[in-house]
Amino acid sequence: MSRIGKKIVNVPDGVDVNLNGQQVAVKGPKGELSATLSDLVTVAKDDDGVSVKPVDSSQSARSFWGLSRSLVENLVVGVSQGFSRKLILQGVGYRAQVQGQTLKLALGFSHDIDFPLPQGISVECPSQTEIIVSGIDKQQVGQVASKIRSYRPPEPYKGKGVRYEDEYVFRKEGKKK
Repeated sequence: MSRIGKKIVNVPDGVDVNLNGQQVAVKGPKGELSATLSDLVTVAKDDDGVSVKPVDSSQSARSFWGLSRSLVENLVVGVSQGFSRKLILQGVGYRAQVQGQTLKLALGFSHDIDFPLPQGISVECPSQTEIIVSGIDKQQVGQVASKIRSYRPPEPYKGKGVRYEDEYVFRKEGKKK
């Protein structure tokens, strides 16, 4: 049995969940999100919250059970609290600043990188070496943070590059003479 799938998704005050077949629509103070779940699971709304159950005991139905429950929880948390990822720039001259709907990155190339921000994503730069990507869609926040990191991933010798706040970069020893 799925340990994640068995848990009921708690719906906080101010969040409205609508079920229409396999379509789940969630509306809250930060916005509105929806997702279409697999036909291998059934979704029900109770007084406690939203519960997800597999249709039968097949392997594929049990696989989609935990996934579907996680998707519903991400919708509920997104519209109530939101998600954010923090990136840190490490390297001499590496800078970031937000100009309107564009993130301007100086990452040691001969040119600056202009990253246009997608709809629904907000970016803050509390300092020149910190980037905070936030939004209500967990997948989109992670995708944007990954795209920014991909411009200059951390290298193992000096550790220079764009890294997540909690990322550990394995350091290598340089060449010996």
